[in-house]
Amino acid sequence: MWGGWGCVRVLRGGYGGWGPHSSSRVKEVGAKDPKSHVGRKPGFPGGASGLQNSSLLLNSWGPEGRERCWSCPPIGMESHRIEDNQIRASSMLRHGLGAQRGRLNIQAGATEDDYYDGAWCAEDDAQTQWIEVDTRRTTKFTGVITQGRDSSIHDDFVTSFFVGFSNDSQTWTMYTNGYEEMTFHGNVDKDTPVLSELPEPVVARFIRVYPLTWNGSLCMRLEVLGCPMSPVHSYYTQNEVVTTDNLDFRHHSYKDMRQLMKVVNEECPTITRTYSLGKSSRGLKIYAMEISDNPGDHELGEPEFRYTAGIHGNEVLGRELLLLLMQYLCREYRDGNPRVRSLVQDTRIHLVPSLNPDGYEVAAQMGSEFGNWAMGLWTEEGFDIYEDFPDLNSVLWGAEERKWVPYRVPNNNLPIPERYLSPDATVSTEVRAIIAWMEKNPFVLGANLNGGERLVSYPYDMVSEAQETPDHAIFRWLAISYASAHLTMTEPYRGGCQAQDYTSGMGIVNGAKWNPRSGTINDFSYLHTNCLELSIYLGCDKFPHESELPREWENNKEALLTFMEQVHRGIKGVVTDEQGIPIANATISVSGINHGVKTGTLSACGYGQADPCGSGEATPGRALIPRVPTGGSTLGTGRARSL
Repeated sequence: MWGGWGCVRVLRGGYGGWGPHSSSRVKEVGAKDPKSHVGRKPGFPGGASGLQNSSLLLNSWGPEGRERCWSCPPIGMESHRIEDNQIRASSMLRHGLGAQRGRLNIQAGATEDDYYDGAWCAEDDAQTQWIEVDTRRTTKFTGVITQGRDSSIHDDFVTSFFVGFSNDSQTWTMYTNGYEEMTFHGNVDKDTPVLSELPEPVVARFIRVYPLTWNGSLCMRLEVLGCPMSPVHSYYTQNEVVTTDNLDFRHHSYKDMRQLMKVVNEECPTITRTYSLGKSSRGLKIYAMEISDNPGDHELGEPEFRYTAGIHGNEVLGRELLLLLMQYLCREYRDGNPRVRSLVQDTRIHLVPSLNPDGYEVAAQMGSEFGNWAMGLWTEEGFDIYEDFPDLNSVLWGAEERKWVPYRVPNNNLPIPERYLSPDATVSTEVRAIIAWMEKNPFVLGANLNGGERLVSYPYDMVSEAQETPDHAIFRWLAISYASAHLTMTEPYRGGCQAQDYTSGMGIVNGAKWNPRSGTINDFSYLHTNCLELSIYLGCDKFPHESELPREWENNKEALLTFMEQVHRGIKGVVTDEQGIPIANATISVSGINHGVKTGTLSACGYGQADPCGSGEATPGRALIPRVPTGGSTLGTGRARSL
């Protein structure tokens, strides 16, 4: 969408769009006006020219217009919608501190001063340095957000700066207070983002920031606020993603989230049920929505699937995508969409938009762009939920070294160590609730939605010599099913959000090779339950602006549906004794895979495995399901067969 954008105007209950501004007039910059905020300073570095040669436009807003329609959204420095080749600088200290690293909230590499560092830094400390962004279109600029260098060693940040504008990157016009260049006050520390709004918006294509004073070395990160006034120039290939779904595209507070789930349940009472996993440490309920043709009932042969989000409270895109998914499934089912009807009728779907509601409340206080990288990540008690689960990897690998598997220690459904179950154990309130939920429901497949990168990560997350699970091929298949259906995740030219592209353009990566951690939700789910779980990282910006939600919905919608459908690939069935009575806790093994699954303890006593290439026969008790069939039913890449 483009053309004549004024300010963000979110329509409650429907599509969030952009409304026209009022009480405004557009003036050519060259016109004499004592209120004009665009001028020049002869000889100022960067080639500022006289106003008479400038084609820049200035919006002069009336008092009512200023109050009602103020700032534009981020143009996409943090989200990487602005590409590396759209950012230039006067110089760089080295490539790892080049202009492409001058993005808001970008993180330094694992090793300080490596190829990927945490800011743009100029070659020297002269007041002739600048960093520039090309929006590739006519844009109404309304502000700049600045931040210092991400570093555990250096304390570098810009404390004041000038701003200039251009339409050709050659002739520059400086922003003034009517008499001289306006000095904008920058940062007082290296982490906290600071917004500098332009008293009057400026229409141009390029924007430059000229640092004036700084602490330490001349380094900075930034985001630019701007509304597009024209389409992208034709010689650049950038697709504009527009959604046609009439959904509630806005950020939802805890109260708003609860209300939206209530509305969806009222709209589709026959296929939805809202329930709670438990409470957070501050007493907020962790809400879930079940979507199924018989909500509340586990049905024989119907696999259970889960999406969770908000493990880190400041990674909010997953929260909003799951709220959008609830609305979409409800409305499409009601409208007779055959794909959605089949999915809902054959699957028991669980959606949990906020596993860490306390953390979200902290992040939401600052809002999009203004919280730092970690604000709201942890629970109220200071736990990182993602890696607060029992470390069953060490238990299994230690038993394997002693040759205890599978005789003394099983290779699947490992019990939780007693020390972890103690009431005095140092475990978060939220994780205790999540584990109880996992054990109560026989999930087969799931994914947790995160932010800060754009990729799909699969187990193991903990480093071992192999770094691969026995179900490595299945996990890669599942990861590819999401990444390949996502609109941008497999575009190799985008690179990684923080450092190099660990996925080599495929959009998937083994967790241990990328970001090794112990006690993660994925490893625990795989070793303690029958559920194969992956982590989906939705984008570079942890807390995207509300205006980005329609675009991100379209980026992820097909992938969200495709991944859910993978739960129907593989094998499923019921293990019985010779009298036809179902056997609970029977172990099902697949030839060639040193990891089994167990039948449930529910009356159905069924089992499921999301294996796209498994096949074979089930026998009573401890059953062997050979990968190469010996008279059993053969399964290819279609839907699951019952055995």
